Amino acid sequence: MIELKDIRRCFESDRVLYSAHARREMRNEEFGPIVDQEVYELVCSGEIIKQYPDDMPYPSCLIYGTTNTRRPLHTVCAYDQENDQVVIITVYHPALALWEDYTRRKK
Repeated sequence: MIELKDIRRCFESDRVLYSAHARREMRNEEFGPIVDQEVYELVCSGEIIKQYPDDMPYPSCLIYGTTNTRRPLHTVCAYDQENDQVVIITVYHPALALWEDYTRRKK
C-alpha cells in the first residue's frame, strides 16, 4: 500500500517525475491549466481515495485534494519504492457529474 507520507516526502525532496500524459492534461484542463505548485498543494492537503496496488511498473493511487485557492483536483501517481520517487500519471479537475464530494464515483 502506498502511504501519503512517502509521496509527500518525494515532493519535499524534489523526487517527482511527470508523465507526458500528465503534462498534456495539466496544460489542456478545461477549467484552466494546472501548474506544478497546484499538484504539490493537492498532495499536501489531500487524501488517498483509491489504491491500485497491481499497477505496473509501480503501484499507484488516486489522490483528491485542494489547492490553496480551494481548487479541487485529482492526481493519479505511482510510487517507485526502490528509487524513492513519485511518477505523476495524470492530474485533472474532477467533474461533479461523475463524483460525489470529489471522493466517490457516482453510480
